[in-house]
Amino acid sequence: MPRTARASVGDVCYHVLNRGNGRQRVFHRDADYAAFLDLLAAAGTRLPLRVLGLCLLPNHFHLLLWPHADGDLSRWMQWLLTAHVRRYHGRRGTSGHVWQGRFKAFPIQRDEHFLAGLRYVERNPVRAGLVRRAEDWPWSSLALRRQRSELLTASPVALPRNWTGRVNRPETDAELVAVRQSVVRGAPFGTPAWRLRTSAALGLESALHPLGRPRQVSRE
Repeated sequence: MPRTARASVGDVCYHVLNRGNGRQRVFHRDADYAAFLDLLAAAGTRLPLRVLGLCLLPNHFHLLLWPHADGDLSRWMQWLLTAHVRRYHGRRGTSGHVWQGRFKAFPIQRDEHFLAGLRYVERNPVRAGLVRRAEDWPWSSLALRRQRSELLTASPVALPRNWTGRVNRPETDAELVAVRQSVVRGAPFGTPAWRLRTSAALGLESALHPLGRPRQVSRE
């Protein structure tokens, strides 16, 4: 696989996230969440791309995406965020930055690591104290999957029969740290051998190096 710009290689699953500029709230009411889901669907119409999981929270979002071809993810996300910012300012009569710069994206292996990432994403509203049960948060793939939403593509890894129960079961500290380190570093999330191969192929070797000074692990 030739070296390609970060978050641009096709047929790789990615965990994608961004948060409001200065951690400001971006989704203020139900209509804001619903409009973002509509934009996700519109982006998929413009450029087909598989949406595997998602969670929208008041000041940030998580997406699990699976692009078909090189460059698709960057183009898809650029259109999505540009369209959202235009809508946001148009509705509120504001201007300036809405999102905290460019989105983050890191590859995720299509095995148990994908399930760990999906569980992390779908459990986010519970960890944030927004709901007691993950399925009660309407702006996540867990709820959308139960509604048989056409926005979602079937998981590349079969979900366990009691997936909702698994999402509601708290992660261990080790499970949380493993995902959050990839979030902070933008490093591939998978087995050690897969991480090395993927980092070399995508030019992400620096993401695996120890950080120069300790950083607080993100709680997104």
